[in-house]
Amino acid sequence: MICRLEKVVKRFQRQEVIKGIDLEITRGHRVALVGSNGAGKTTLIRCLLGEYKCQGGISVDGLDPRMHRREVLSKVGFVPQLPPPLRMPVGQLVSFAAGVCDVEPQRIEMVAERLGLDLGRFRRHPFVKLSGGQKQKLLISIALGRDTELLVLDEPAANLDPEARRIFFELLAERRDTAAMLISSHRLDEVAALVNRVIELDRGVVVLDDRVADLADLTSRLGCRLVLTRVDDAFGRAIRSWGFRTSDGGRTWEGVVPGPDRLRFLGMLSRYAALLASIGMDELPQPVPAEVRCA
Repeated sequence: MICRLEKVVKRFQRQEVIKGIDLEITRGHRVALVGSNGAGKTTLIRCLLGEYKCQGGISVDGLDPRMHRREVLSKVGFVPQLPPPLRMPVGQLVSFAAGVCDVEPQRIEMVAERLGLDLGRFRRHPFVKLSGGQKQKLLISIALGRDTELLVLDEPAANLDPEARRIFFELLAERRDTAAMLISSHRLDEVAALVNRVIELDRGVVVLDDRVADLADLTSRLGCRLVLTRVDDAFGRAIRSWGFRTSDGGRTWEGVVPGPDRLRFLGMLSRYAALLASIGMDELPQPVPAEVRCA
């Protein structure tokens, strides 16, 4: 599977947003597409998906995404940055997406269950009425609930709770050898541990295209123990959002951090550096699969 962009240019009226980009992405590439807001990341993704007309050439497995939209989208799993304002009930949306993708709805439902989203509970709810995290989990379930050769993920984990992020990383790990991935973010530390290639855009131009060490274990977990110099309510609210717990009123906190999230976690801790008396982080053993335990 090869995704190729050749001298791609996109203009909105007189403003040139994408300026002659050449890229090639193949199976096994996990690409971080980074850059500040306005760098052109989302516009490039929309060109790749055939949503925008553009100059130059784009092909996905040899197919033009504008001329062969359905065939291309059947090969692509897409999670947008902003959920669409759909009023369709959740159950109907799952059935529709499964029909378009030619998969059983149960596959989408199984991914949603792993992410902690009970679709049976929300089957009659309009999609637009779900919370931000619930929408994100459903969109990820639709993208990953089928066999795709290219995953295009635009800020995919922004609204996920820590446990859902851990499961999301596991789901990506299951596709690491069978699909190409393009993961967009405005911050490299959000996605650094997921990828083996970094592409940076600045004002519509590729300013960096670099391979990085492919050392990521997307299923790793870190046991973490934090000791504070004093109790702080703001820190307590921040660390609880990561699933951490305290047993002494807020001086000591313990929890588990997904390995790919370690940079993001440390970035959060850096805001409270003056409060931290000690930080302990240790790699946890991988859980034994159920089929092994039962053997």
